[in-house]
Amino acid sequence: MDLRAGRFDGQMTDDAAAFSSSIEFDKRIFEADINCNRAHTTMLIEEGIIPKGSGEKILKTLDKLEKEGLSALNLDPSFEDIHMALEDYVTKEIGPEAGFMHTAKSRNDQVCTDIRLTLKNEIENTIINIKSFINTIVEMAKENTHTLFIAYTHLQHAQPTTFGHHLMAYANELRRDCERLIDTYKRVDMSPLGSAALTTTGFPINRDRTAELLGFSQVMDNSIDGVSSRDFAAEAIFDYAMLSTTLGKISDEIVIWSSYEFRMVECSNQYSSTSSIMPQKKNPDIAELSRGKSTIAYGELMTVLAMIKGIPHSYNRDLQEVTPHLWNAIDNTNDILGIVHGMLSTLTINKERTEELAGANFATATELADVIVREKELPFRTAHRIVGRIVSDAIEEGVTTNDIDNEYVNKVAIEVTGEPLDLGEELVNQALDPLKNVKSRTVKGGCAPEAVEESIKNMEKFLKE
Repeated sequence: MDLRAGRFDGQMTDDAAAFSSSIEFDKRIFEADINCNRAHTTMLIEEGIIPKGSGEKILKTLDKLEKEGLSALNLDPSFEDIHMALEDYVTKEIGPEAGFMHTAKSRNDQVCTDIRLTLKNEIENTIINIKSFINTIVEMAKENTHTLFIAYTHLQHAQPTTFGHHLMAYANELRRDCERLIDTYKRVDMSPLGSAALTTTGFPINRDRTAELLGFSQVMDNSIDGVSSRDFAAEAIFDYAMLSTTLGKISDEIVIWSSYEFRMVECSNQYSSTSSIMPQKKNPDIAELSRGKSTIAYGELMTVLAMIKGIPHSYNRDLQEVTPHLWNAIDNTNDILGIVHGMLSTLTINKERTEELAGANFATATELADVIVREKELPFRTAHRIVGRIVSDAIEEGVTTNDIDNEYVNKVAIEVTGEPLDLGEELVNQALDPLKNVKSRTVKGGCAPEAVEESIKNMEKFLKE
């Protein structure tokens, strides 16, 4: 089929045809294109716009193509896109009656519809996979509500927590990634079909019917917007870029935690490699690759934003180039999602090491300051100054947390305020004990086992929604 024959003499050059063809990445929308044509043809029959017999032949041929699959199409680049390849297939099967299929329809609204249909399925699948990962994290958190862990700020020891508490941070980040996709889905779930080239058509089509047949929740209100908008694609890529950010952070921490200096976790051999020259090495290669690949969606987002900026309404061929970047962002992020899911679920936690770190390097100092405020009713800044001096003196004197007692606290308090605090040995020991420190943080969202368990219940409720 030569679409140019009616308007032009001669053919495009081979390189121009290949340059303008979207056949290769249109393979992604093959099934959507069949469904789009099926719904449109069904509506045309119902509305009496085309002969019923011709319409039924078209539908029967579309069913046949669906069974035969993509390989049944002629995917020569001389066809600009999959829509023409599909119409060529139907024409070869039933002759000129195939032309009724394109009544009151343009490739402009057809491709927009196909992309939206395909993207809806992609988002649904990604949401399922995110929830599966969250469920794995929740199960891991349940087993580690009492596993002491060290929390960092600026990658420096901050305060003791539990591994379960840290895992639930991942779960909540992933939940927001999931919710972003759920929200974006609403703006993808709109039918542009019937917009035709840009001003709809003089045929009395029923756009609500095609939207219903295709499973769209609503019809787009403006036909120019229907064929020219790609903001839904950019928004989806942003969502995948943010999901990549979450996955990249998880990967980065696995790289750090598994190093000899930290020794907090060990990666499964399934997600590790060795050196070509250093036989002792166990490298977290998969975590590093996940961290690196997590940036790809950012590039795709910037590319698409640049493409859709500053082009006039309505359809422009530039828009054809959006979809390869959309699919690449989705595929890349989905790959990372699966890999990081498997990698995190197979980590081995070095509980002795994490407990050691939770109590080291004065990580419990904040609780000592809080005790001073509660017991002695001093302003927090005064308590902060006293404890800061305790830590400074202890480091200078080579004293560890275990060596700090009531007498030591009194000595420093006198230096700072002129008065001893007399907290007593029990209060000082409780404040500096990492496990008791953790158990005291029962505030909603805190690291105490009961607070983490509440967080887990909330997440399980979300997973069931």
